[in-house]
Amino acid sequence: MAVLPPVKPLILEIKGNSLDDGPGIRTVVFFKGCPLDCSWCHNPEGKKTVAEISFDEAECVVCGACAEACAKHAIDSTSPGILERSLCDVCGACVEACPSEALAVVGRRMDVEEVALEVEKDAAFFKTSGGGVTLSGGEPTLFMDYCSRLLERLERSNIHAVVETCGRFDLESFETYILPNVDSIYYDLKIFDEATHRKECGASNEVILENFRVLVGRCRDAGKELLPRVPLVPGITATEENLSQLAVFLTDSGVERVALLQYNPLWLDKGRKLGVTSTLFERPEMKEWMSRADLESCHAAFKGFDIL
Repeated sequence: MAVLPPVKPLILEIKGNSLDDGPGIRTVVFFKGCPLDCSWCHNPEGKKTVAEISFDEAECVVCGACAEACAKHAIDSTSPGILERSLCDVCGACVEACPSEALAVVGRRMDVEEVALEVEKDAAFFKTSGGGVTLSGGEPTLFMDYCSRLLERLERSNIHAVVETCGRFDLESFETYILPNVDSIYYDLKIFDEATHRKECGASNEVILENFRVLVGRCRDAGKELLPRVPLVPGITATEENLSQLAVFLTDSGVERVALLQYNPLWLDKGRKLGVTSTLFERPEMKEWMSRADLESCHAAFKGFDIL
């Protein structure tokens, strides 16, 4: 197999003290860029591989400094949303000029060593809690060579590693660059029906399901954890039909353990800051945290499973 060209991806954030992305206390490295386009994406800032400008209207003092600084005339400080994104080249001049930090550049390039040093700052927490590093996104497998070098670098420091993935990747490359260097794979399974997956996620799920089937055996043989995760999105993934189909798929794949990710509406505000528009923003059920009753109903579809 050809060697992958080195790519320095954009990093969204390196977030410490996470308790939701693997065992123990973890530091999560968020990559920018994803092969899917999920309609409800909880990290919409992670979809594109290019840098973007985020605008927080609540912090804006309407001083006009950003408009004066913009050489592309992409800003009208009197208009809702401020930015004309088709004109913006993400030079960052508006961000530097903004006195209230209402504007921010989303995504920065970092060398492997830079990221590793940031992660290693939390090594004491990993040691006492059984934690480690989690590569997330976006989709880290878009950058397999980079992730491979990062994981190898952190392995030398005995740091436990988890990769969170949407599953849409080249399996041969994954087995070469990622699988040997991780302890656990958290694998998202969103929608079973192929047509619905195309509609809601922007791509077929055929590769995703097939990769999962193969990795079940590969991880079992290698003694590595493969944890399927189902995001529960009202009316989209959290339907009786979809969850029942996924439960059957997991059973047929020989899997009896699953994580169900409770829906939260925090992505709505993130999307608005990036100028995203969606009819989902107006649906009442999208604006609320998932109720205990609805969560229990989703759990019922996986009766007999070990549910996390």
